[in-house]
Order: sequence, then C-alpha cells, then structure tokens
Amino acid sequence: MSIPTPRRLAELASLWRTLVAQELAVRYRGTLLGRIWPLVMPLLMLALFGFMFGVIFRSRWPGLAEDDHLGFTLNLFTGLLVHGVLAEAVGQAPTLMQRHSNFVRKMVFPLPVLVAVPLGVALVHASIGFLLLLAINGLFGSGWHLSVLAAPLVLVPYMAMLYGLALVFAALGVYIRDLGQVVGVMVTAVLFTGAVFFPADRVPGALAALVRFNPIAWPTDAIRGALLRGDWPDPAPMAGYSLVALAVLAAGLWLFSLLRRGFADLL
Repeated sequence: MSIPTPRRLAELASLWRTLVAQELAVRYRGTLLGRIWPLVMPLLMLALFGFMFGVIFRSRWPGLAEDDHLGFTLNLFTGLLVHGVLAEAVGQAPTLMQRHSNFVRKMVFPLPVLVAVPLGVALVHASIGFLLLLAINGLFGSGWHLSVLAAPLVLVPYMAMLYGLALVFAALGVYIRDLGQVVGVMVTAVLFTGAVFFPADRVPGALAALVRFNPIAWPTDAIRGALLRGDWPDPAPMAGYSLVALAVLAAGLWLFSLLRRGFADLL
C-alpha cells in the first residue's frame, strides 16, 4: 500500500467530510427536529441519567461528596460519550461493506474513507455532548479548567485506535458474516469493563488488567480528568496508548488492503 501524497490526503479528507455531512443529513431527514437532534439527544441522556442515578438511586461517585449527584451524572455521562464513539464507529464496521456494496464494486473508490464515515458521525455527536458537558460542569459543577485543552491530545490516539479496529472488522465482516453479532456483544462488554460506571483506580487487583487493556479505559479516565477535575493527562500512559493505537491503525490498514482484493467477488 503506497503512502498518499499531501494533495491526495487533502482530497480524501474533503471526500470524508462530504460523506459525513451526507450521512448526518440523511439520518435526520424528515424528522420533526431535523439537525437539532444531535443537541437534543445528549440533553435527554443527561436529564435521564441525572434523574435515575441522582434522584431515584441517589448514586455517589467515589471521591466525591455524598450528595454530589451532579458529579456522579457528569462522570457517568463522560464515560458514555467516550464509549458511544466506539459503539458507532466499530459497531457498524462488520456490515459496512455489505451496506455499501455499490462503492465496493467501484475499484477506484477509496474504501478506507468509507470506513471512517461512522467514526466522523460519532465524533460530531460526541463533540456536541462534550460541549454540553463543559457548559453544565462550568456553571453548576467544578467549573471550567484550562486542562480542557488537553482533550484533543486524548481523542486523537483514541480515534486512531478506533479507526484501526473499524478497518479490521470491516474487512473481516465481508468474509465472516456472523461477525456483526459478535462485535455487538464485544461492544457491550467494553462498556461494562471500560471504567464507564466506575473509576479505573477502584478496580480490585485481580480485575485491574481486564480494565487496563480495555480500549476505552484510558481515554475515559483522561477525558474525565481534563474536563471535570482539571487534571492534565499523564504523559507516560498517553505515550503508551498512542503507540498501541498507531500499531492497531497500521495493522488495520494493512489487513484491509490485503483482504480488499476479494470484496467484489463476495459481494
């Protein structure tokens, strides 16, 4: 697989932005609220979780005050936003080529860009959710923190990791049609072992490795720290995660390029 030139990369980025915009337009076409839905959905989620865990269950986040139900809701909401990107980007990957078989048969179409479209849509939704999170935390929570500037440093390797995984599952999904069901279970397992409902440092030693190797555990904790606690990401874990993410991305690009040769025959 040849390395694209800067001009080619710019063309691919432009195509990706166009496809993401089209996907968002199609998704909300004909609905009553239209393109306001990406803002309404996180608001509804935040209100629902705030009511359920703050009012009904009166849950408490470890390390926060007993009556800080807003803190619990914001910590939980952060984890759900991070996981939501994985759920959309990776969850759709196994059936992506089948759903867009018309593009697969066009040998000149850059299929890796197509794999990145769900990731772009998920990033748009997550960005709106994070902005909402920042506003509520700034007004009613712990305030605004300068460490929010570190959030992109966390999201970039996380996006690279997810894109690599999506490429792997998109390629394998053409050959293994049951992969969609398996990935659905995996996405749920990642949710419950990825420190979404609890802080990663509160996991007992026997289960710590399971959480540590979860692809969303470090991004979830780092984003929480940057947005809610004013903590800058620790450079060592960030460097380690980034190296692993680059390795996963490289493996995904290689495998997709290798298996792509049989897509047209199978679809």
